[in-house]
Amino acid sequence: MLGVLQGFPAPRQSAIIARLSGNNVARTGVFAGMSGSPVFIDGKLVGAIAFSFPFAKEPICGITPIQQMIDIFARQTGASEHTSEPHTISFAKLAATDLQLNWPKPAMSGGPLLAPVSAGSPLMPFVGQQIAPIATPFVFSGISNEALAQFAPQLQANGLMPVAGIGGAAPITPLAKATDKTLAPGTSVAVELVRGDYSLAASGTVTFRDDERIYAFGHPFLGLGKADMPMSESSVVTVIPNINNSFKLASPGQMVGSISQDRATGIYGQLGRAPKMIPVTINLHTSRDRTEKFTYEVTSDEFLTPLLLNITIFSTIQSSERSLGDSTISVRGQINVNGQAPVQIERRFSNQNAGLQAAGAIAAPVAALLTSGFDNVELGAINLDITSTDDRRAGTLDRIALDRTEVGRGETVEVQAYVRTDSGRQFVQRIPVKIPADVPVGQLVLFVGDGSALQQASAAQAFVPKDLSQLVSAINKIKKNDRLYVKLFRITPGAVIGTDELPNLPPSVVATLNSERTSGGFTATALSPLYEEELPPAEFVIEGQQLIGINVVR
Repeated sequence: MLGVLQGFPAPRQSAIIARLSGNNVARTGVFAGMSGSPVFIDGKLVGAIAFSFPFAKEPICGITPIQQMIDIFARQTGASEHTSEPHTISFAKLAATDLQLNWPKPAMSGGPLLAPVSAGSPLMPFVGQQIAPIATPFVFSGISNEALAQFAPQLQANGLMPVAGIGGAAPITPLAKATDKTLAPGTSVAVELVRGDYSLAASGTVTFRDDERIYAFGHPFLGLGKADMPMSESSVVTVIPNINNSFKLASPGQMVGSISQDRATGIYGQLGRAPKMIPVTINLHTSRDRTEKFTYEVTSDEFLTPLLLNITIFSTIQSSERSLGDSTISVRGQINVNGQAPVQIERRFSNQNAGLQAAGAIAAPVAALLTSGFDNVELGAINLDITSTDDRRAGTLDRIALDRTEVGRGETVEVQAYVRTDSGRQFVQRIPVKIPADVPVGQLVLFVGDGSALQQASAAQAFVPKDLSQLVSAINKIKKNDRLYVKLFRITPGAVIGTDELPNLPPSVVATLNSERTSGGFTATALSPLYEEELPPAEFVIEGQQLIGINVVR
């Protein structure tokens, strides 16, 4: 032991600084996956190896005292649950295909011993002097290199070291019964985030076992606080000496419990307790007329689950389909929500990023549900059918035309939608539109366009759901991006309240909404919708929008 750093990594905490010795540590130094290794002095447990000095020439480490690890989790016992509140949801977010991840910041990031300095400062040579949590090896099994390259920067920014394709798969097995030897101090422990056909697991070391309670890592995994992730035994293959950062190769084994806390001084788990996982089944229909089935399960967490789905669904598509050039991906299926109607998924993409967009189209509504602010949002099984072809099938709505511009009430007018494909070929989609029998004489406006354009033109761009069922309903009503919609408007005052469009309001209602005693709560509109129709999907993914006027004369 070399000394003690008081007030590190947080106020009223401390870290013990020590130099390690032995043949193995002389070969590898302080390595990734060593986090949680117990340290004994005179036969008494002192704490867990948790910190390292990057680029250090000797194996000097920081140790988290065991009492700090026990105390922080003891304080959580019986703590009251925080009640969240729903917040504003944008329709653009619900329909998004590029998942915006708001990752939790780790409870303790690298702590520089010297403050950052400006370029050219005489202190520049000392900027590398810092102490940081030991990196946690994050083993990917079955994940494509493209998916790893896409998401590795976000993992590394949170203290995780992605190790692609190294480590065995983690099959879906029932909870195993623990024995006296299960997860003993010094043994390897795996935190599984995905298991089945795909495996994503973080590896560390057990510090202390107290009956069924397990303490490990000595520093946060992701700083999630309350958690619910599989805790599994892990077998170490070897430690790879590396000039940049030595790391442990380990394969997750049978699940023996669950991690329930992830905080500043480590992770805390319980033997004999199974976590709640989200089962995922994907039937991939390839461009070679084959169907491949993938089954796995992911941990349920508002931060992790959307990312894990993004990675695994993208990898599923990449496993059998082209990763370079244009493709067309169709996704159909449902996301089950406990106590609610299922979220129905029907999306299609045709471009160079179709696979990534298809994965994001599943991850985005999952993120919206889990971060909605409603308590006890529990996702059930996610079942998907994904169809892929190795070509681009996209077109643009060039123009629209009417068979006549003057019509009578109750009559039908035909709209011709002219669509041009990327190759220059043009085809016409004929759309009959019936004029409502009770519409007043006057001017109407007809919209023809794809779902994304219709949603962007809508007066309702965001809302605060009153309950989870309204949010699920809103997700199911999101306009689809791959087909045309027809919407007929009347030029008259209306309003949007929440997700509801109130067309053709009487003057008395408009006056009430605009009362001097009230303000806000609605969005005024100049156009009131009369009619809306979603057309069946065409052979091509159609984009674009057009407006045209119709005159009702009788």
